Amino acid sequence: MVFRDIRQFIEALDEKGELVRIKQEVDWDLEVGAISRRAYETEAPAILFENIKDYPQDYRIHSGSLGTYRRLAIAMGLDPDTPIRLISEEYERREQQRVKPITVDSGPCKENIITGAEIDLHRFPAPMVHEGDGGRYIATWHLVVSRDPDEGWTNWGMYRFMIHDSKYLAGFPQPLTHLAMVLRDKYLPAGKPMPVAIVIGAEPLTTLAASATPRIKDEEVEYAGALRQQPVELVKCESNDLLVPAHAEIVIEGEILPDSTAPEGPFGEYSGYRGGGIRLRPLCQVTAITHRTSPILTMSNMGILDECSTAWALSQSLAVKRRLKSHGIPVTDVFMHPWTTTFMVVVGVESGGRKIAEQIGQILTARRAAISKIVVVDRDVDVFHPGQVAHALATKCHPGRGIVIIEYEGKANPVTPCYSAEERKKLKGATAVFDCTWPKEWSIEYDIPTKSCFTDIYPQKLQEKVLRNWTNYGFK
Repeated sequence: MVFRDIRQFIEALDEKGELVRIKQEVDWDLEVGAISRRAYETEAPAILFENIKDYPQDYRIHSGSLGTYRRLAIAMGLDPDTPIRLISEEYERREQQRVKPITVDSGPCKENIITGAEIDLHRFPAPMVHEGDGGRYIATWHLVVSRDPDEGWTNWGMYRFMIHDSKYLAGFPQPLTHLAMVLRDKYLPAGKPMPVAIVIGAEPLTTLAASATPRIKDEEVEYAGALRQQPVELVKCESNDLLVPAHAEIVIEGEILPDSTAPEGPFGEYSGYRGGGIRLRPLCQVTAITHRTSPILTMSNMGILDECSTAWALSQSLAVKRRLKSHGIPVTDVFMHPWTTTFMVVVGVESGGRKIAEQIGQILTARRAAISKIVVVDRDVDVFHPGQVAHALATKCHPGRGIVIIEYEGKANPVTPCYSAEERKKLKGATAVFDCTWPKEWSIEYDIPTKSCFTDIYPQKLQEKVLRNWTNYGFK
C-alpha cells in the first residue's frame, strides 16, 4: 500500500497496534519530549499527542513514525514482522528505480495560507524536546527544500531548525551537507538570500528520502518516488518558486539571510548526547506558512534509538554499500546497528585481509568522514546479527595488526561525542577500521579454525534432521 499522507500512515499504525493516542493534556515544554524519549528507548509504539497544553485540541504532535523497523516495514507496505535483512533488500531494490515527481495545482498543504503580519511560528505546538535545549525545535523530522541557483537542481535534506522568534528560525546545516555547500559557495558570495521550504508532516518515506545520501545534483524527490513506488505530488510555494509535497501537514517558507546569524543550540543529538553548545547559525526569515486544517506536527526525539538509528541508518548503510561496490570492493552486506546510530558500520566482504580493510577505510573517509568505526567481517558473519558481529570483533580482530587508524582534518562529523571541542571546530578526527577477517594468506586446512556453531561444526544431514524435528523436541 502507498500512503498518500501521514494521516493514512498513522491510521495504519493504529490498526496494527503500533500507535498510542494520548488524549490527556500534556505540556509541550519537556513533557512531550520525555514521553517520546521513553517510548523510543523501550521500543514502545509511536505516539499521537492529541491534547497539547496552550493549543487547540485539533493541533497535534506525532512522534516516532519510523522509530522501529516494524514501522519502517509498514511504511513500505510490508509485513511488520519482515526481517531487517529483507527490509534492506527491498529498500535497495526500490532505491535503484527512480520515480520522477509530478506537479499539481494545489493540495491539502494549501488549506490555510498565512503571510505578512499574520506569520507566527508559535501558532504550532513546537516542543521543548530536551532539558537544556537552546529553544523550541519545530523541525526535527521533516525535509528542507532548496535549489542551486546556477544549475537548477533541487536538494532535499534534513537540517534541524529552532524557533528564534515568531518570524525567524535558526538552523544547523552541517558544513559538508549539500545545502551548506550551496549556501556557502553560491548565495553568500553574491550577498543573496537563499530560498528554502521546511516541510513538516509529509508521508514518512518522503521524509526519509531527505536523509538519503545521493551524489550531489541527484534529486532526493526521485528517491522518495522510488521508495513509495509512486510519484510524489509537488505544489509550488506561495512566496518562492520551490516545489513541496502537496500532502504535507505544514510548510514553512523562508529565506536564509546572507548577512545575519542567530544563536542556535545546544540540542540533544542523535549521538545520544547533548552536543554543540550555543553557536551562531544561519538565520532564516519566514516569508509564508501554509498548513492543513487540524495540522499534525511530526517530530523525532533525537537520542539513543530514534529514526536516525533505524530508518536513517538503513539508508546510510545502503549508501556505503553502493560507494564501496563502485570502487570494486567485494561487499556482501552493510549495516549500521541501531544502538551505534551512524557512527559505526559493519561491512561484510567475500574475502578480507588487511589490504581490503585499509581500502575500505580510505574510501569511506575520502570526502567526508561521518563514520568513526568500521568493522569488516567475512561472509560467514551475518552483519545484521549483533551477537555475531561482537563475536567476530572479539575473536578475529588482531589487537595489534588488525586495527587501521586513519586521521584527517576538515571533514570529520562535528557531532561525534568523543571528539574534543577543538577537534569539532576544525572538523578534525579519525576513523578506526577493525579487520575482523581471516588473513588472505591463511589456509583453510591449517590456519583458519572451525567455528564451533550449529551450522559449521555438525554434518549437514544432522543439521537438517534437527531442524525438521525441532518442534517435536518441544521447542516453539
